Amino acid sequence: MRSAPDVDHIARYLLDDLVELPEVARVGMALTEGGGRRLRFIASERLRPDGLEWCHIDSYDDVPLTAVVRTGEPVLGNLDELERDFPGVVAKQREEGVRALAAWPLPGTGSPIGGLMLFYDTEQAWPEAHTRLLEATARRVAEAVSRVRVTSGRGPGDTTPDDPNLIGEGHREGLLLSSDPLAPGASRQFLRAQLAQWEVDEDTVDTAQLCLSELVTNVVMHARTTSELTLHLEDGVLTVVVRDLGGSSRAGDPAATDETENDDPLRVYGRGLMLVDALADRWGQEIDASGTTAWFILELGSGQSPSAQTG
Repeated sequence: MRSAPDVDHIARYLLDDLVELPEVARVGMALTEGGGRRLRFIASERLRPDGLEWCHIDSYDDVPLTAVVRTGEPVLGNLDELERDFPGVVAKQREEGVRALAAWPLPGTGSPIGGLMLFYDTEQAWPEAHTRLLEATARRVAEAVSRVRVTSGRGPGDTTPDDPNLIGEGHREGLLLSSDPLAPGASRQFLRAQLAQWEVDEDTVDTAQLCLSELVTNVVMHARTTSELTLHLEDGVLTVVVRDLGGSSRAGDPAATDETENDDPLRVYGRGLMLVDALADRWGQEIDASGTTAWFILELGSGQSPSAQTG
């Protein structure tokens, strides 16, 4: 995967490799897109000589992959252990001869950038060596995806977090922000006015303003470029996306994606993200060849993110 030129090649290398593990019937891989609003998914049976057949999963579908992306915690279990939390998935997999499932998050800055999914044809005891393998594989995949996005941009099938195709029936508004110190204040005013029109409760507005101010301040202080602010509201979920419009200074720099820096987002992006991490239900950011995209999600009325589910 270190030499993979794009995400499709990473997926092919991964699926071809993991499906050879003992007792593994099939393998899947998912990557978040649209500011965490959905997952782009590929499974081993969808590999074709002439390309990969990706499909999409809504981020709030009740399946193991969305659970690991929301919580950052793996989901492991034999089907009987997972039936209560994922009855639809379990029923379908039983029909196909699957006996156990493992979903593991792909680590990212803030929220996971996706997940791995393994389907087993026998029940599993989950020895420590097996979970260590999954953890190490997930880390290598996440590093490889980050590397190709930094050096070559997003792939042909990737979407940006403000892709209008992801909005569905929800609300969407955007604003172009300047690169001067007035930008954080302008972003807060725009957000407050827009959320008032959408009748969002005051507590959510206050939280969103705090998080947004930190994202825009980071752009002004570190990227020093204009930026695009996009607000989405659909089904009680508010997504706020800030994308700077400057090329990544890290593009082409192999050291930019080393493990130490990936584990310390404050080293690159500023201490304000500690506040975003504390207040948002989910958040994340991605660097590609054309700039940096940061986003956060607030679930209206939820009070907290869904709890982790493990088998």
